[in-house]
Amino acid sequence: MPAHIDHLVIAARTLDEGVAWCEATLGVTPGPGGEHPLMGTHNRLISVATAAFPQAYLEVIAIDPAKKPTRAAGLHRWFDLDDAALQAELTQHGPRLIHFVARVADASAALHALSSGAVPVDRGPLVEASRDTPAGRLDWKISVRDDGQRLFYGALPTVIEWGPVHPADTMPALGVTLTGLRATHPRPEMLQAAHVALGLTQIAVQAGPPNLVAELQTPRGPVTLESKGT
Repeated sequence: MPAHIDHLVIAARTLDEGVAWCEATLGVTPGPGGEHPLMGTHNRLISVATAAFPQAYLEVIAIDPAKKPTRAAGLHRWFDLDDAALQAELTQHGPRLIHFVARVADASAALHALSSGAVPVDRGPLVEASRDTPAGRLDWKISVRDDGQRLFYGALPTVIEWGPVHPADTMPALGVTLTGLRATHPRPEMLQAAHVALGLTQIAVQAGPPNLVAELQTPRGPVTLESKGT
């Protein structure tokens, strides 16, 4: 049951800063996204799909200061967005790559495989989410830990199972494509075992300081995005 890279996660202090970062770094203005009432976040999206990475896209996401999450009190937002250290880094250094999400056909089975694999990992429970778009309603199930942590410095993907509509199906091609994704980690064997349990083969894992590296082709030429493990 293979997993596929679904989308890259770019965190920003504000969505406006995220849009400006895309324009300066990638040479394109991201298309519309939407709001996530459950998490109190909102996003903008860019297709980065290729034959090797079908339906892949890039998400610029930020906390929506005008909305309070409907998620139960005490539970954190996804992707470590409630983490004070991450927010301080975004304030000081601007938007950056922090994580990626892997698409699976059966998220419950994928999480079971991960928790019972050679290196058992608690990726968190599945949360049901949705939002309306001009092309139809998006429904998905996504793994979100109660503490919101990404794990392995963002190099272990969040797991997502989409309903009948996928957001990339209606995204225009803007000339930005994903050419590769790789990770370094001090415990590469553990990270690699977790990827194997998920059926994920699209990302190379090597020993080294924590880092997630995405290679993109853009209107500005080749661009490398790094999380730098911070």
